[in-house]
Amino acid sequence: MAEVVNDAQQEFWRSPTVLEPAAEAALPAASQEMAQACAECGSEFMIGARFCHTCGQRRLAQVAGGSDAAAIVGLSAPNVARLQAWAGSVAALWREISFPGWLHYLHFHEIKRWVGLPTASLVAFMIGLGCVAGALGVSLFYRASNLAEFQAIQMWRIEWLLAATASFVAGILLKKPSDNE
Repeated sequence: MAEVVNDAQQEFWRSPTVLEPAAEAALPAASQEMAQACAECGSEFMIGARFCHTCGQRRLAQVAGGSDAAAIVGLSAPNVARLQAWAGSVAALWREISFPGWLHYLHFHEIKRWVGLPTASLVAFMIGLGCVAGALGVSLFYRASNLAEFQAIQMWRIEWLLAATASFVAGILLKKPSDNE
């Protein structure tokens, strides 16, 4: 408090304290490793952000030597190029695979249209079917050799069926009422 100037005419942009010359020294310059503005939308990046908060574009590094991920993993430029070529060939092979025509019936939106349930109810219904499959799976994987094991297996079945019941009830409650009801 010894630095405070008493009875001085104060203007709004001046500090009421007298700073020492060491404190007024310029701060060290920040490192310019990352780009400061988004190339897509031009907005400034948040501090330490790897993506633009406005448009979601990836923040590009200004230093040479590859991406941050390659530097973290320790890959050199030839290895990164070889990995990218391999990924491109795998993607080309995947596009060449011909799937059967009936496979489009397994798409979620096709099942949703066929069953006639809204998304939340259909998800709850599928979880319930999975729980019923779990209850049946307990019988297939575990065999009881004494009474204690039999009781434990029965408890697991009860738990799976209770979860299935809760999921089916949630699906019923999440279903939107139709206009004719």
